[in-house]
This record gives sequence, structure tokens and C-alpha cells, in this order.
Amino acid sequence: MSVQYKDYYDALKVERGASQDEIQKAYKKLARKYHPDLNQDDPKAEERFKDVGEAYEVLKDPESRAAYDRLGANWKNGQRFEPPPGWGGGGGAGPGGFHFNGDVGGMSDFFQSIFGMGGGGGQRGGGNPFGGGSWPTNGQDLDATLVVTLNELLEETVKELNFETEGEQGLFRRKKSQPVKVRIPKGATEGSVIRLSGKGQKGSGGGRDGDLRLTLKLAEHPLFEVNGHNLTSTVKLSAWEAALGTSIDVTTLDGVVKLKVPPGVQSGQKMRLTGKGLPTKKGFGDLHVVLKICVPKTLSERERELFESLAKESTYDPRAESV
Repeated sequence: MSVQYKDYYDALKVERGASQDEIQKAYKKLARKYHPDLNQDDPKAEERFKDVGEAYEVLKDPESRAAYDRLGANWKNGQRFEPPPGWGGGGGAGPGGFHFNGDVGGMSDFFQSIFGMGGGGGQRGGGNPFGGGSWPTNGQDLDATLVVTLNELLEETVKELNFETEGEQGLFRRKKSQPVKVRIPKGATEGSVIRLSGKGQKGSGGGRDGDLRLTLKLAEHPLFEVNGHNLTSTVKLSAWEAALGTSIDVTTLDGVVKLKVPPGVQSGQKMRLTGKGLPTKKGFGDLHVVLKICVPKTLSERERELFESLAKESTYDPRAESV
């Protein structure tokens, strides 16, 4: 069958020796330029868009590109063309060495004459870039950050959020908001990744939908710093509490507990509350309490008398201690 020859390199405005990266960049540029949704007033835009897509479908794959190149470089775009004898006909791959399986009905007669016949070569990845066929294209995986509170990590939590995803036809994207339920498992913490299968970009032509990967980021807490599954908080003590020892209330994620402070503790010293951190897969992390010794900024007359009396009576000299 005689058809019009299509110069796929000319369609993408690249040289025959162009690299695969140059071909991909040219396709993206031209597909955006001629997309029908962006050129509704141009009756030729859709045809040009399909030409660009067809050219890319052949040239993006080294095997189909090599088969196309074997037709020779002497043909000009629009010339009457007939595939060489034995090329692609019948039931095998034939001298062309490559065939696309599946629906090629959206392609030109030229494409079908060299790639659309027979069943030997097998389909090469990628979907129909202009949406005219049913070749499977998997949707892309999407990444996002999910901010959670420390309290939401205390036990398995289910959050429902509206997540904005992108579907595409060719390179033209449409945003769509959809509710997504996210189960935050026990043991999750800062940097944990939750994968939601099929919640990413939509596939086309029977291709699978991409996944949604959510990386957890912990919201700042007014009392606690986080280190993995362990927490750190700071508690202030008076000088006499530190010297004599005391029992203080310490706030944890699940309530207030008593902490016994022995006499003689130092500022900056840490005490550990076992199991009062974030949950792990097998238990809980710890809460480290940093003690900070504070003195009053202003003194009453009686307080001053007592401190002066202590200064006269005490033999303690912190500067005399070895570092």
C-alpha cells in the first residue's frame, strides 16, 4: 500500500543524529505548544499535536527508532512511500524487526504500514502520548509532606485529608482534589514514609495508577524536642530544691507524673522517665528531663537575709572544684 512518508525527525524539529534526551526535550516543548486544549482557536493544532506524539512514540525507543531509520534517510516528508517487500507484513516481525502490538488506530497510515501490522515485535513501553490509543501508561508516583502532632503518634491514627492530585492528557495537566484517608501506624516518627498505593497520578490506557508517598514531619511542640522516638523537656528547679532534693510534676504526652529529684543535682543534668517517649513497634521511647537551676531575679528583705546568712555559714566554693 502506498502512503505518504512521514519525517519524524522533521516533526520534532531535530536532526537525525539527535540524542534521546534532545528528542524528549523537543517533544515536551512541541506537545505543550500544540496541545488542543491550549489552542482551541487553531483547527490545525490537534493534527500537529498528533504528528508530534506519533513521532515521539517511534523515536523515543532505540529499537523502534532503529527500525524507522532502516527505511533510509533519502525520503522527504509527504512523498509517496511504500514499505519494502516483506517489511512488517504477515504474522512475524519481518525485515523491519519491530512492531507495535495493540491499538494503533489513532496513528497515521504511514505508521500503521511500518509498525501496525503483524504481531511479532511486541509493544515498547509508554502510552499513546496524545490519548488516541489504549497503550498502557503507568501514572507517576507523587511525593508530599504530612504534618502530624506528637499526640497523633501516641497510637495508630487515621487522618482524612483533601489531597490535590494531577491527571494528564499528554503533557496537559488537570488538578483534582480528592479525599484521602491516611493510616499513621504505630512506631511512625519524623521522616517516616507512608505509601498509599494507587493514590498518585492516574494511569492511562489500562496502566496502573501511581502511588502517593507521604513523608511525616512533626509539628513543633511547646514542651518537647524529638530525637527519633525519644523526647526531651526542660524543668526548672530552685537552688534550694536542687540542693535539698524534691519531688516535681513533669508533663508527659499522656499526662502528669511525679519525678523524684535527689539532693545535689546540677543544672543541665538529665533524668530519664522510661517509656514516656513516642511509641515504637515494640514499646515506647523515653522522656529525658533536663534540669535547669534558677535563682530569683529579685529578693525580698527576708530572702536576702537568709541568703546572706547562708553565704556566711557555707564552706561550699564551686570555683574550687576541679573541672
